[in-house]
Amino acid sequence: MTYCVAMRLSSGLVFVSDSRTNAGVDHISTFRKLHVFHQSDERMLVIQSAGNLATTQSIISLLHRRCLDPDRENMLNVESMYDAASLLGETVREVIARDSGANQGGMTDFSCNLLLGGQIKGEGLRLFHVYPQGNFIEATHDTPYFQVGESKYGKPIIDRVLTYTTPLEQAMQCALISMDSTLRSNLSVGLPLDVMIYQTDSYSAAQQHRITEEHPYFDMIRKGWGEGLLSIFAQLPPLKLD
Repeated sequence: MTYCVAMRLSSGLVFVSDSRTNAGVDHISTFRKLHVFHQSDERMLVIQSAGNLATTQSIISLLHRRCLDPDRENMLNVESMYDAASLLGETVREVIARDSGANQGGMTDFSCNLLLGGQIKGEGLRLFHVYPQGNFIEATHDTPYFQVGESKYGKPIIDRVLTYTTPLEQAMQCALISMDSTLRSNLSVGLPLDVMIYQTDSYSAAQQHRITEEHPYFDMIRKGWGEGLLSIFAQLPPLKLD
């Protein structure tokens, strides 16, 4: 399984992904699930992937390979984020149709879910959730974040804290605590984490980081959050049912 969360806020974008894949207790591996398509001063696009690893790797590989052909529509020459989401959806359908067609009668689930966020010069920030069928929805001011994968454990903290105007640093804290809640409750989600903060109109991919078990800041906030919850719980008044 996996867990990815992306947030579209008034001042930028926040992305957090785990890196664990699980095909049974004897097949636990680490694979990057946050992928960047970047052109300085012109565009910055991020794709996060969850689902069948062979499917998502094929999709990302095809998208990168097609960027080498300037005469073909690709992630580095589409005119808008909407066009990028459409292209991603088409590629999802292409790969799933190809692989599922070669496995007729099999029980393999080739589906995947992807998050696409970023900015292309001439328009504002946009964030999309692309489904296995290739269709997609877009984040709004009222719903400024998307999750894919094992989302239920980390959703409550985001719903309580995040708004469209939340500063980027606080949003990243919220996303990391959401991830920590998921790590504690589901062994199929695991470190290291790939995280990124993108500031509006920067067209920069510089703020990418990998967080491991020894990362001092992540260790500090996950301990602080856990201790804070215990402290608040201890201060609650005793139960009275009558």
